[in-house]
Amino acid sequence: MARVVVDVMPKPEILDPQGQAVARALPRLGFSGVADVRQGRHFELEVDDDVDDETLAKMAEGFLANPVIEQWTIRRVEA
Repeated sequence: MARVVVDVMPKPEILDPQGQAVARALPRLGFSGVADVRQGRHFELEVDDDVDDETLAKMAEGFLANPVIEQWTIRRVEA
């Protein structure tokens, strides 16, 4: 089995109200020095070793992310 990580984030030109809310809350909670926050999703998949990168990309684009407003990265990690 292989472990694959897919991180999905809003495209830079898309507003991120959740990230903005976190960015506004941090100074009120005593945390300084954070200029911006973007909130996304993190998926960890355990897949058969023979699942290729093209299939993983189809999973990300067709199911895990909305390609109109989100971008994603896929990486294989050590188990």
